[in-house]
Amino acid sequence: MNLQKNYIMQISKNMHKSMKSNIPFSNSYLSLADLCAERIVFLDGAFGTMVQRLHLTEKDFRDDMFQNHPVELTGNNDVLCLTAPQHIRDIHTAYLEAGADIIETNTFSATRIGQAEYGLQDRAYDIAFAGARVAREAVNSFCEKNGRNVSSCFVAGSMGPTSKTASMSPDVSDPAARAVTFSELVENYQEQARGLLDGGADILLVETVFDTLNCKAALLAIMNECEKRGSLFPVMVSGTITDSSGRLLAGQTAKAFWHSLSSYPVFSIGFNCALGAREMGAHLRDIQNAYVRVSVHPNAGLPNEFGGYNETPEEMAEILQEFASEKLMNIVGGCCGTTPETIRAIAGKLTGISPREVPENKHHLLLSGLDGMEVSRESRFVNIGERMNIAGSLKFARLIREKKYAEAVAIGIEQAENGAQVIDVNLDDGMIDTKEEMIHFLNLIMSEPAIARVPLMIDSSRFEVLLAGMECVQGKGIVNSVSLKEGESIFLERARKVRERGFALVCMAFDEQGQADTLARRIQVCERMYRLLRDKLDFPAEDILFDPNILTIGTGMAEHANYGIDFIETCRYIRENLPHAHVVGGVSNLSFAFRGNNAIRESIHSCFLYHAGKAGMDFGIVNAGVLPAYESIPEEERTLIEDLIFNRNPNATDKLLTYAQSVKDRGVVNNNNADALAWRKELPEERIMYAMIKGIDRYIEDDVRELIPKYEKAVQIIEGPLMNAMNRVGELFGEGKLFLPQVVKSARMMKLAVSVLLPYIEAEKSGENFKAGKIIMATVKGDVHDIGKNIVSVVLACNHYEVVDLGVMVPCEKIVEAMKEHKPDMVGLSGLITPSLDEMVTVAKAFKREGLKTPLIIGGAAASAVHTAVKIAPESDAPVIYASDAGQGATLIEQWMNPSKRAEFVRNLQERQEFLRAEHAKRHGEQVKLTSLEEARAHGENHFNGCDCGCSH
Repeated sequence: MNLQKNYIMQISKNMHKSMKSNIPFSNSYLSLADLCAERIVFLDGAFGTMVQRLHLTEKDFRDDMFQNHPVELTGNNDVLCLTAPQHIRDIHTAYLEAGADIIETNTFSATRIGQAEYGLQDRAYDIAFAGARVAREAVNSFCEKNGRNVSSCFVAGSMGPTSKTASMSPDVSDPAARAVTFSELVENYQEQARGLLDGGADILLVETVFDTLNCKAALLAIMNECEKRGSLFPVMVSGTITDSSGRLLAGQTAKAFWHSLSSYPVFSIGFNCALGAREMGAHLRDIQNAYVRVSVHPNAGLPNEFGGYNETPEEMAEILQEFASEKLMNIVGGCCGTTPETIRAIAGKLTGISPREVPENKHHLLLSGLDGMEVSRESRFVNIGERMNIAGSLKFARLIREKKYAEAVAIGIEQAENGAQVIDVNLDDGMIDTKEEMIHFLNLIMSEPAIARVPLMIDSSRFEVLLAGMECVQGKGIVNSVSLKEGESIFLERARKVRERGFALVCMAFDEQGQADTLARRIQVCERMYRLLRDKLDFPAEDILFDPNILTIGTGMAEHANYGIDFIETCRYIRENLPHAHVVGGVSNLSFAFRGNNAIRESIHSCFLYHAGKAGMDFGIVNAGVLPAYESIPEEERTLIEDLIFNRNPNATDKLLTYAQSVKDRGVVNNNNADALAWRKELPEERIMYAMIKGIDRYIEDDVRELIPKYEKAVQIIEGPLMNAMNRVGELFGEGKLFLPQVVKSARMMKLAVSVLLPYIEAEKSGENFKAGKIIMATVKGDVHDIGKNIVSVVLACNHYEVVDLGVMVPCEKIVEAMKEHKPDMVGLSGLITPSLDEMVTVAKAFKREGLKTPLIIGGAAASAVHTAVKIAPESDAPVIYASDAGQGATLIEQWMNPSKRAEFVRNLQERQEFLRAEHAKRHGEQVKLTSLEEARAHGENHFNGCDCGCSH
């Protein structure tokens, strides 16, 4: 075994030891590690692409097994493992013959959640088992036929993300709501993992991850299953970057994604789907320092206007060859649009290029919110915002008790804006249900981008609260805290559970004897905890943060006089004797004797942190926005404070108390945030634009009220400044300058703003209820993906549209029935996969057949402006509008709904689509009959005068 392989095997073993007991590697783990040490390893290509080539019918998906099943099964590729295993086996064999070392099972949606869309939730295990078994049969047959050792080819059990996200709300009116819980995901994933391993899988591949919290649940489920079996199987994790901002759907960057999973014993991490090979390069470079192997299996280019993929196998192989030469990857394959020909080309180009070397673990603490954060021993001091702590803030405590959550969240936003790099959340209170409040509040702030971008410190004296809190957070945060108060076994068990959920750990200097309050006791307890964590669990030292107890000085009691200097010297001991560990403390405790005099307390904190930081304290729970610079504190004041901290003068307390009276009314020293509200001096329209882009909802209602006297009608405020701001948000999202959680926050602000105007609009309409319009939304038949559709629904609801969500896998007939029942103003169709495009054409034809002239708005990853113009619009008697993202969708709908804008909007739409059809015809040498501009405009005018579907327009 070479040094490189030896090193990375030890990393995997240590990470797994800290998760569970030190169980041995499976044979497949050892074989795959051997292969990865020798060369780049080849994964197979797309499965759905190959299934689509077969042109299977509903009868093929049902076979005799599901002949009388009440739900249509077309599109449920996973069920083919039961009903058409020979087709699946043939696809596996084609990829093996093309050069794949690893083939993925056809089990992407083989969970109860995934199969519930088809009414097959009780067959999830059977599908997972059958998928692994048919892949194993293909590998065994291929190896026997070609004289290869069966251990040289691998079956990877594919585990998709499910159709639900644990990090985002499906309910516009309740950002704390969740469609699925962490424990439900763990249960689903463990059943899937069990089926895959029972069926013969060698590897478990958690792929197309759009929400890292879902992924964490999958990893915990897998670790539980490995523990039961007594073998650690290789676990590959692959995320999907969904937009031009370079983030996963739930908002994380590539680096934050890696940091979130850095504590887990994964075999490899990487990316697949959504992007072509060329676009993957930047994200592979973002994780090039990951101390595990890196995989990539991109699409065959970006989707073209018809939902297909134009990048040839040779073009894709050329790009991946560049990345291989740059040493960016260890495992490579293909995703959507790729075929055995693609894998053959990639293997041909990359064979002989040495694999990426796994970097040495530098033992830096890796943390994450939506963004990544790396802390080394040489890093600057890390501020942990303290104001969302019931015990430390009377205001925050009151807001939580009164359930004024928006104001409580605003405290966290302010801390993040004022420079807090980590946010502490503590809801311990005897008058509330702390566990339920923690879950609710964390879900709320996970929907607030300004807070969610930074790592969180989940803080509680009750471990069940810490456990529940960790299961709400997709990033890698810090748990505060565990201790030896209840003995070693409980300490170790709790530390293990923290690691299972991917968090770093604060160890409080308490033991069975109580709080460590002297230098000797602090050193003794911290040393003991360090040795237990390292020797018993091999807990990563860089993920250990010691809190040696910052205790109050200046009380006038002699036994408290050394609390400051003893803490500082404990920091120095930890830095010099406990490698890679960190030190944290709650700084406000230090100055409690001076409560009521915030000015002097702030100076005490600044002086203390200056000296403790030089000694080794690198994290502090502080009010980040009010700390004065050390040099800005008057010299006399600094001397008095340092006399107290270092116990240099027996009269230090009295002298500082006397001095403190002279500065009691002094404002915050050197406040660098004085201009933070400069934007509030602008005109209200400009303030609204700024606030919507920044997601600052604190003033939105006041600003809207200020506009009311300036406009003849309240609705003009919606059509003008509010929609202008939302349009700008949509533009920035499309440019990758805002990411999804920020768009959702802006949409919720829109709802707040409109709610202010509703009474005025109702009065202007003589008491009519204001409703922007009614929209039917549906993911068309053949597609079970609804994440994107749900986001659009949230944005529309925030803009006061009534949304009728028909769900997923919606057949054409059901959409037509809903049209007649609800009489909507528009119908939104969504589709993520290519077959969805054909179904959208079917819907347009059905509308025409039924005489329905309600506009269609088309969205989803498979859709495009060209496909909409060429394939769908010609089949409709009503406008067919393509929306590239959620923000643009709301803007386009508003233009149709506004009578003063509709005529111009439809004319522009018609002209643009005629142009796209003509351009497409030129490129493909087609002879098409084009409508004249005059005819197009005349046709468009038919839609201005009302339609006959019964809607309000």
